[in-house]
Amino acid sequence: MEHARESAELNGADGPDGPVPGPEGARIALELLVHGVGGTTPQDMLDDPRTVRITGDDTAAVFRRAEDVDAENRPDGHRSGPVPEAYVWCNLTSGNSARALWLLLLPFMVVNLAHWMRPTTRDRERTVRLYGLLVRLAGLTLTVLLVAAACEVALDLTAWQCAGTRACAERHSWLGFLSPVVSEGGWWSRPGRRLALAAVVPTALTGLLWYLSRRTWSAYESQQPMSHEPEPDEESGRTSLGRPGFWYGRRLVARLRAAHTAAGLLTVAAAVGSAAARFDRRSGGPALLDALGRLLEAAIVVGAAVVVWVVCRRGRSENRLDQELDERLVRRLPLAALVLLALAVVYAGWDRPGWQSQGRLPGDATFGAIAFLQGLLVIVLAVVAHILHRTDPDPRAAMRGLGGPAVAMLACALGGVMSGGVSQRVSDWLDGTGTSIDGPPVLLTWQASVIPPLLVLLLLLCGWLGWRAWLLRRTELGTVELDYTGEPRDTARTRRIASTRAMATLTDRAPLVVAVTSTATLLLGAGALVGALTTDETPSKAADGAFVNGAAETAQALGSWLIGFGFILFVTWGRRAYKDASARRTIGILWDVGTFWPRAAHPFAPPCYAERAVPDLTWRMATWTRAKEGRRLVISGHSQGSVLAAAAVWQLRPSDRKRVALLTYGSPLERLYGRWFPAHFGPTALASLHAEVDCWRNLHRRTDPIGGPVRLPGDCGPAVDREALKDPLAYGRTPEHPLPAPILGHGEYQADPAFAEERERLLARLRPEVPAQRPETEC
Repeated sequence: MEHARESAELNGADGPDGPVPGPEGARIALELLVHGVGGTTPQDMLDDPRTVRITGDDTAAVFRRAEDVDAENRPDGHRSGPVPEAYVWCNLTSGNSARALWLLLLPFMVVNLAHWMRPTTRDRERTVRLYGLLVRLAGLTLTVLLVAAACEVALDLTAWQCAGTRACAERHSWLGFLSPVVSEGGWWSRPGRRLALAAVVPTALTGLLWYLSRRTWSAYESQQPMSHEPEPDEESGRTSLGRPGFWYGRRLVARLRAAHTAAGLLTVAAAVGSAAARFDRRSGGPALLDALGRLLEAAIVVGAAVVVWVVCRRGRSENRLDQELDERLVRRLPLAALVLLALAVVYAGWDRPGWQSQGRLPGDATFGAIAFLQGLLVIVLAVVAHILHRTDPDPRAAMRGLGGPAVAMLACALGGVMSGGVSQRVSDWLDGTGTSIDGPPVLLTWQASVIPPLLVLLLLLCGWLGWRAWLLRRTELGTVELDYTGEPRDTARTRRIASTRAMATLTDRAPLVVAVTSTATLLLGAGALVGALTTDETPSKAADGAFVNGAAETAQALGSWLIGFGFILFVTWGRRAYKDASARRTIGILWDVGTFWPRAAHPFAPPCYAERAVPDLTWRMATWTRAKEGRRLVISGHSQGSVLAAAAVWQLRPSDRKRVALLTYGSPLERLYGRWFPAHFGPTALASLHAEVDCWRNLHRRTDPIGGPVRLPGDCGPAVDREALKDPLAYGRTPEHPLPAPILGHGEYQADPAFAEERERLLARLRPEVPAQRPETEC
């Protein structure tokens, strides 16, 4: 429980800048520890089995050692060192088994990342808004694609094709009541009624996505951050992460959730009603039903236009803490779409003599239209990103500012693979012989056929990267010997150290891998779309010549198998994670990296844990520094914890930042975030962070595949980055290390004596009652 005395002093009537200074407790320093990916326990962080939660809940909390609970009342007992506290946030991402289901939301998470990969720019506000709009539209197409895939499985393959074919219906007895032959013309055997019943599946999927988004929205986005006045970003070069409303996207997520839910329901309504409307438009059809069908289609088109308008109308509000909600829109838009779906179900279920299900369900062009629109959006997004990058080039930015469009392309590819995999596997399961039903749309078969050549290309790229790593390993062999001079040579030991260093550099090759994969995906996807539209045949039937035909058949069969195997592996992994805590922890690590950013492009993406963690850290730092005049702290962040620490420091007001020292180790701030998210963690933003805090030191190793130097320009770099730490600490056996020292890589930075040295230097700066002046050697 938070100390009432400290909170009262913070919120008391002593003035807007805090309470009246008091001598008691003013000399106490605080060390706030923030763990990294994967999480840990407060006992391990504080190196004490007896810990007490002083504030927070079961999801995220701050802990102290039991002996330090009342440290504020005993300032004389803490003159030799700070009061250590541990902020534990691992349950935000990997707390319970239900979060394993977030694997199904992977495409949504990836497209949301593309929104934040915008290049840094100057004086291009309209272009920046256009960039965000294009990513939001790409996210909307992913929702439509997922629901359309569910409609393909439930409505087309199951209710329309299999239930309408005698051989397939007899093979699956549970479909007998839907078959006109097996049920002998039963009430549910009418095509429209079969479709109406099958519509429950995609409707339930849309409702599940809405529920998950709504539930996590209440737990994450509803956490209100500490209010503060906005600062001039453009003039100071500060990142937008310090804006008052950055970590409070409640209003936008609610609007997008309403729009995406309505889009999913309208997709189901269009799939159900279009088949019946097409039958009613035949020559001699009933005029009344034809008119009703046209009215229904027009209403669906109007509803779709409203959804697009809502997505385009509003982006994020970051310059202020926006606490308003568009309650009428949030409630009425999904409700109106649900009413249209109900009307479509009633309309399709009307009795139509002579109507039979033959071939595929009308609407195959839907997948082609979605694929074309996604490719077009990615191309336009790439042009916009290039324009933004040219205004303020950042040489360290991934893919020269094109990381966002490339990742958006990968999100669309993931959505296509998941959708096609489900359709292909269900088709193979329903049609065991491969002759009773027509199967999924031709485009999905073409998309499956391009997977083998894409994998071959990636294997070649991985082989090239492995060769480069082997060459670098040879170079590192000599470097290792120079780093450990005077030691007896151990060839195996030297090779292991050199190999670890070489493998750690593969992280820096990620932009190349993403660039090649996304470009190849775009080109192969375009070829698949053209082939499907021009031939209307599967690749094996469309190919001419014996060799070409054989290659096409092999690619088609292998692609179908791979896409099905990938989907089964995906589901199996999710199921294992649901039951296995260790596997669930691994998945939690993936979300630690992928869900740091708010849901700005897709409301069904996994929730942003930082919208809880960053306000938690900000409130804790502010309550400590403002409670007593002269109180200061050092925030110590490892790996992803360093990113949370930097984001929280940016949320403090300037006077509070001057009382904070920052210690980061194994930090991806520049190596990953600075390169992939240049608009928010670029060189200018990190330089401003260094200038605004009391002091900042960063530790890294050459064997670390995640953390790295901050690389600030000019004299600021050495002031922040310490020379790369030795890893392992000892080459051979020594009196201090009688057993072989392990290669630590990304973990256990506290085991290095340099960590204690840098920590002591920072804490020494915190002991005076007045902040110490920076040495002239510092930036």
